[in-house]
Amino acid sequence: MQWMLYAFVSAAASALTAILAKLGVQGVPSTLATAIRTVVVLVVGWAMVFALREHRAIPSIPSRSLLFLILSGLATGVAWFAYFRALQIGAASHVAPIDKLSLPLTILLAALWLGETLTWRLVAGVVLMTAGALLTMF
Repeated sequence: MQWMLYAFVSAAASALTAILAKLGVQGVPSTLATAIRTVVVLVVGWAMVFALREHRAIPSIPSRSLLFLILSGLATGVAWFAYFRALQIGAASHVAPIDKLSLPLTILLAALWLGETLTWRLVAGVVLMTAGALLTMF
């Protein structure tokens, strides 16, 4: 269950991202703030690739995987630009939970496109999390 450790680290880092980004967009255009963040992610990402010697795998990346990684990058860009703009004009305590409404969409798409199983516990948890996110809007 090593994936769970990484998932919790991701959740903690995402929480910090919201707070740090909210502080960072004050007095800075949201698009510029997103671009600065992206450069940092780019530098750190490539540093890790070379530190772990994963750059050797670049020639063997299947074209299908490359296509989906590019599309994922485009979706990430849209999400980041929208998120930073939302943080600039809204409260982090409202923006972050609404941003997490990606959860039910992810689970639905995973079931439809990836064939992942929907259990009653999963559906119940998503319904409760969605209700909690929606409650923060009012």
